[in-house]
Amino acid sequence: MSSAAGQRCWGWLAAGRASRRLVLVVVFIALLLDNMLLTVVVPIVPTFLYTTEYKGPSSSDAQAQTELAPPASKAPPSSFVFSYFDNTTVTVLGSLSTVGLGNSTESRLPPQPHTSSPPSPGSCLEGEEFLDEENVRVGLLFASKALVQLLVNPFVGLLTNRIGYHIPMFIGFTIMFFSTVMFAFSGTYTLLFIARALQGISSSFSSVAGLGMLASVYTDDFERGNAMGIALGGLALGVLIGAPFGSVMYEFVGKSSPFLVLAFLALLDGALQLCILQPSKISPESSKGTPVSTLLRDPYILIAAGALCFSNMGVAMLEPTLPIWMMQTMCSPKWQLGLAFLPASISYLIGTNLFGILANKMGRWLCSLIGMAVVGISLLCVPVAKTIYGLIGPNAGLGFAIGMVDSSMMPIMGYLVDLRHTSVYGNVYAIADVAFCMGFAIGPSTGGAVVQAVGFPWLMVIIGVINIAYAPLCWYLRSPPAREEKIAIISQECPMQTKSYTTQKTLQDLPLCGGSNVEAEDVE
Repeated sequence: MSSAAGQRCWGWLAAGRASRRLVLVVVFIALLLDNMLLTVVVPIVPTFLYTTEYKGPSSSDAQAQTELAPPASKAPPSSFVFSYFDNTTVTVLGSLSTVGLGNSTESRLPPQPHTSSPPSPGSCLEGEEFLDEENVRVGLLFASKALVQLLVNPFVGLLTNRIGYHIPMFIGFTIMFFSTVMFAFSGTYTLLFIARALQGISSSFSSVAGLGMLASVYTDDFERGNAMGIALGGLALGVLIGAPFGSVMYEFVGKSSPFLVLAFLALLDGALQLCILQPSKISPESSKGTPVSTLLRDPYILIAAGALCFSNMGVAMLEPTLPIWMMQTMCSPKWQLGLAFLPASISYLIGTNLFGILANKMGRWLCSLIGMAVVGISLLCVPVAKTIYGLIGPNAGLGFAIGMVDSSMMPIMGYLVDLRHTSVYGNVYAIADVAFCMGFAIGPSTGGAVVQAVGFPWLMVIIGVINIAYAPLCWYLRSPPAREEKIAIISQECPMQTKSYTTQKTLQDLPLCGGSNVEAEDVE
């Protein structure tokens, strides 16, 4: 009986390793956990740094306030000041034992005047200068992940060409587990910064290897678009769950709790990768991929990468600046800081799954063009909101539009490589991830400084106008020429020997001239 059960188990594993759907499940879960960790820190870090590092008004200010207070008769020598997180300050004079003893009385000063009425928008939190500085520090902390990922991506692309996708995927899981545990037990800004940078390394391995693996498994362009849409649905679901999950757990359980839950889920993901992907197996690509430098000279790949960068830069700028702006202008409690991103996450999840199928029918270039325009309009509407309910519409439009762009551009990157270069996908998805990371590196790092200089509304205007201005460039992706088409045109106008860049898929239906195949063979 045990031998039969073991045979069935091995048979299931063998079938799973040959199944494209299980590979898609592995990539989906890896992107889900990576982006949960990406966004779970968004509502936690600003309030955590405020509560741990802001010391309140200086002692000289407190002494000046006590000198201005009217003296009470028979005032006792001791006084106590209680300062709460919501900035309610109550000054109590006298001991607790003076109530009801003979003719002795209880002497108590009234609360500060601003606590008796609703706070004005500009006085929700103490320490305006501290919050302005925190905009920059939180932005740099969030950007550290993308900066590190930006540096590591090209090396991961080369590594996948040499040893395949399975081992880099497992390396990404291992580093993400240690990063998550470090987040759970970090109590200073420096340790949080290091944990965020480690997450950048793990994201580079997971995203480049995962997307490249999907592109190599799903060779048909229509199937690849659907698979990319589902995988990006995992990314969207991680963004959807991360911020609300982090804010609620931090408010009611504690800072470490959301990270420990993510660490446990990461262990389950590692066990699944061990069963399905065989990360000890080296499987290099059968053909040499196009160098990154050659891909970066392709204008069509650069346009697609730019669309990914600028569309995601908008939400990247919102992550460090929107919670602090809400704390200053809306007096929002901690649990609302994460829920503000919920409409964007839900609409992103809908957009990626919907346009993974529709984009192929309506044209991926048109889907991206409309998406970038809607991103810009949504960002322009964010500063108009006066309450958290006013953020629902702009954030929902922002998430839906970014889902349109991402679900269109990721398959286009693979299609451009098939059409114009060698069908090896590690390097091109390294470029796509670099573009994504540039948005999340430039956005938070510059967003805090721009807010400090000109204010949050002008930041939204700047990035919104940039997205609207970039949108028309997506028109050039409507019908990109194949490499063989260019050679055919050149050979018809001026007969000369040219070098042919062939893909793994033969493109015999293209209008090649009579002797082009012979010339290509002579060159090789």
